[in-house]
Amino acid sequence: MARAAQPDEHAHHDHAHHDDHDHAHAHHDHDHDHGHAHGLSELRRTPIRRLVIAFAITAGFMVVEAIVGFLSGSLALLADAGHMLADAAALALAMIAQRIASQQRTRARTYGYRRAEVLAAFANGVALALTAVWIFGEAVQRFQEPRSIDGTAMTATAVVGLVVNLLAAAVLSIGEKGHNINTRAALAHVLSDALGSVGAIVGGVLVLSLGWTRADPIISGVIALLICWGGFKLVRDTSHVLMEGSPIEIDIAHVEETLLKVPGVTGFHDLHVWSISEGFDVLTVHIVIARGFHGTDVVQAVAARLREAHGLEHCTIQPEPTSEPQLVPLRRKSHTEIPSTSNEPKLPLSREGEGDGG
Repeated sequence: MARAAQPDEHAHHDHAHHDDHDHAHAHHDHDHDHGHAHGLSELRRTPIRRLVIAFAITAGFMVVEAIVGFLSGSLALLADAGHMLADAAALALAMIAQRIASQQRTRARTYGYRRAEVLAAFANGVALALTAVWIFGEAVQRFQEPRSIDGTAMTATAVVGLVVNLLAAAVLSIGEKGHNINTRAALAHVLSDALGSVGAIVGGVLVLSLGWTRADPIISGVIALLICWGGFKLVRDTSHVLMEGSPIEIDIAHVEETLLKVPGVTGFHDLHVWSISEGFDVLTVHIVIARGFHGTDVVQAVAARLREAHGLEHCTIQPEPTSEPQLVPLRRKSHTEIPSTSNEPKLPLSREGEGDGG
C-alpha cells in the first residue's frame, strides 16, 4: 500500500497504480493535516479542561452527599453518592484517556491514540451498568427491610445535588456536538446522577408528606433501571466502534450506489468503512475501471463523490483497470519511441475527476 504524503511532501511512485492511489489519498491527508494543524491541540485541550472542572464539582459534592446520606439513613442519597463516586472515577478516566488520545501518531501507531477515547467510554459504560446493578440490589433489600429516613436532610441534599449535577453537565456540554464519545460518556454519568437527585427529591417529599419510607427504595430501583439502560447503550455503541463496524450515520447501501454512479466505474469489491474514533471515519475500496477511462480521473471523481455525498475525507481507493493504458494516459508514439508517463496530458474522458483533482 502506498505511503500517504506528508503536508510538505507529495510522494510519487514509479508504478502508475500507486501514483493514482497516492494522488487521491494525499489530497485528503493534505487537507486534513492543514485543517487540524492549528486547531487540533486546542480542540483536544478543551475537553480536558471541561473534564477537570466537572471532576472537581462532582468529587467535592460526593463527599458531602455521602456524609449526609449516612447520617440521615437515606439509601437514595447513599446510592447517589456511590454513583457520584463512580462518576468521579469515570471523569478521571476520561481525563486520562483524553490526554492519551491527544498524543501524536507514531510509526508503531499510525492512527495515533484516538481509540483511547473509545476504550474509556466503553469502561464508563460498564461502570454505569455495574453501579445500576448495585443500586437495584440495595433497593430490593431496603424495600424488604424499611428503615427510618430523615426526609428533610434527604430532600435538601438532593436539591443541592441536582444543582451540582446540572452545573457539571453544563460544563461538559460546552462546545460538545456529539463528536467526542469520551466526553459524551462522562456526560451520561453526570446526567444519570442528576436523575438520581430528582429521584431522591421525589422520595424525600413522599417521606415528609406521607411518611412512606418505601418510596425511597422504589424510586432508587426505577432510577437503577434507567441508569443500566444508559450504560448498556454506551457499551453497545463503543463495542460497535471497537469491532470496526460501519459508522451508524453512514448508509453503506448508499455508498455502494454512489460508487456505481461515478462514470468509469463498472464494479467494486473489498469495500470497508469503519471509525477510528467518533467523527474519524475511514473508507477503503477497490474499483474496477471501464475501458476508455483513465484510472487517475476515475479515482479523483470517486474521492470527490464520497466526500460530497457522505463526508468521507479519509479514503483509500485502489483502481483495477482492464489494461495498463487505463492507469496513465499516453500520447501516441511511434514504434521506436519509448512511452513516457511524465507530464503527459490527460485525455478528456472524465471531466469530473479532472476538476476535483485540480
